[in-house]
Amino acid sequence: MKDISSRALDLAESLGASYADVRIVEEKTESVSVKNGQVEEIGDRSSQGAGVRVIVNGAWGFAASFCLDGNEIDRITALAVDIAKASSLVKGEEVVLSPAPAVKGSWTSPFEIDPFVVSLDDKVSLLLGADEIMRSVKGITLTRSEMDFFRTKKVFASTEGSFVEQETTESGAYISATAIREGDIQTRSYPNSHGSDSAQAGFEWIERLDLPAHAGRVSEEAVALLSAEACPSGKTDLILDANQLALQVHESCGHPIELDRVFGMEASYAGTSFLTPEKLGNFQYGSPHVNIAADATLPRALGTFAWDDEGIPAQRADIVREGLFVGYLTSRETAPRLDQTSNGSMRADGWNRIPLIRMTNINLHPGDMPLEEIIAGTKDGVFMSTNKSWSIDDKRLNFQFACEIAWEIKNGKLGKILKNPNYTGMTPEFWGSCDAVANEKSWRVWGLNNCGKGEPSQIMHVAHGASPARFRGVRVGIGK
Repeated sequence: MKDISSRALDLAESLGASYADVRIVEEKTESVSVKNGQVEEIGDRSSQGAGVRVIVNGAWGFAASFCLDGNEIDRITALAVDIAKASSLVKGEEVVLSPAPAVKGSWTSPFEIDPFVVSLDDKVSLLLGADEIMRSVKGITLTRSEMDFFRTKKVFASTEGSFVEQETTESGAYISATAIREGDIQTRSYPNSHGSDSAQAGFEWIERLDLPAHAGRVSEEAVALLSAEACPSGKTDLILDANQLALQVHESCGHPIELDRVFGMEASYAGTSFLTPEKLGNFQYGSPHVNIAADATLPRALGTFAWDDEGIPAQRADIVREGLFVGYLTSRETAPRLDQTSNGSMRADGWNRIPLIRMTNINLHPGDMPLEEIIAGTKDGVFMSTNKSWSIDDKRLNFQFACEIAWEIKNGKLGKILKNPNYTGMTPEFWGSCDAVANEKSWRVWGLNNCGKGEPSQIMHVAHGASPARFRGVRVGIGK
C-alpha cells in the first residue's frame, strides 16, 4: 500500500499538483434477513479500490479505479490532474486548505467476537428464533428480522507526509412485527426502525441486543395499536424517547451544521441550511437545557475513527452550548472561510467517491433529571417512541415526524397507548421549548447506517447519543 500511494503522489506532483492524496479502501459486508419464518436474503459483498484527489491551479480533480496495479494507478492519477486542470478554467475561488500536521499511525476498532467468523447457521438460527416468537402472537401479519455486518480497511496518504491505516468492524440487527386489520396497518420495531441499530463492535453487540427477549413485546404492541385510540390533535407537552430524539438531532441539527451545505457547495438529499455564518456564536438554537457536541472519539459509535479522510485527527467539537449555536462540522477547504482549521469531518463512502463533510457522532448531552421525574412532572402530555416517517424542508427548519407508538400522560403517569402519533414544529422554536433532558441512566448511542448525501449518492454510517427529553407546547396530531 505504501508503494501504491507513493507512486500516485510522486506522479501527481510531477504533473503539477500542488497537493494530492490517495485513499485505498477495502470493504466487506454481510447481511442476513428473515421474513415470515423464511430466510429472505443472504448477502455477501466485497470491494477494493483506490481514489486519487489532487489540486492543480487552485481546483480539485478526482479519479478512482478498482484496479490497484501500477499502470492503472498512473492512469487515474494523470486523469485526476487533467480533471483539475479543466476545472481550473471555470473555477470561482481557488481552493485553499487549512494547515494540517503530517500524521502517521494505525488504528483498529475493538470487538470481542469477529462477526465474519460466526457461522451463517448461528446467525440464521437467531433470527428465525426471534421471528417464531413474533409470529406466535395472534394477529400478526408480517414479521421481519435482519443482521448486518461491515468491515472497512482504509489507507490514507498525502503529499504533506501523512500515512495512516484504519480498520473498523460494525455489527447491527433489528426485528419488526406488523399487524393489519380492516385497512389499519401498525408496526412495532426493536431496537429501532428503518434498519439495524449498529455499533462498532462484533457479534457480541448482536447478543447484547437480545432480539428474542423483545420479540413477544414487539408483536403484542403492534396488535394492541390496532385497537388503540388515535393520538389527539392540538398543542401539548411532548416527551420523546431517545430513539426518536436521535433522529430529531440528525435531521434538525446534524445536517444543517455541515458547512458545505451552509456555503451552498452541497445541496443533494438534505438541502442547504438555516444556520448561516452570521449566526455562529450569536444564535439561540435552543433552550439552556440543550447541549450538543460532535464527537468522533466516542467508543463503539459508528461515527468514530482515528483520522478523517483528509488525515485530520478525530476530535470533539461543541455545536450547541446551553442553547447557543457555537460550531459547525468543517473540512480543510471550508474551515478557512471562518478563520478556523478543520475539525475532522470529511469522510467518503468507499474508494470511488470524494470525501464530503459528514456527521460523526452528534450527541445531545444528558441532563440531570431521571426520566421518571420528567414524566411525573408532566400533567398532560404524550410520550412518543420509535420513528415511522419524517419530513423536513431544505433549510432544515420546518419538520414533521410520525412515530410508531405513543402513550398518553395524565397527572404524571403513563396511560393508554395511542396510535399514529405525529408532531410538527420549527427547529429553533422546538429546541427552545425543551425544558428537561433525562440523565445518563437513560442516555444511549443509536447507530444509523443509512445517512444519504451527495451526487452521486454516498451512504454514511453515523451515530447519535440521546436520552429522552421534554418539549412544552408542541403541536401533535394524527399521522398515517
